[in-house]
Amino acid sequence: MKTLVLASHNQGKLKELQAMLGTHIQVRSISEFSQHEPEENGLSFVENAIIKARHAAKVSGLPALADDSG
Repeated sequence: MKTLVLASHNQGKLKELQAMLGTHIQVRSISEFSQHEPEENGLSFVENAIIKARHAAKVSGLPALADDSG
């Protein structure tokens, strides 16, 4: 099974994404790998999401997904 890390500590978001992806992909929270939050110093929501996703991928060694809704 493929695994994806969600760069969020929000369990609601984790459950929502897992429900959307079904049983084909296991979604894991960044909190399993790190409690550290990267500094969100991007100039836009997109840049901050990229910062968070890159951090999650680096600490987990897995593909990662993030959002930043401000």
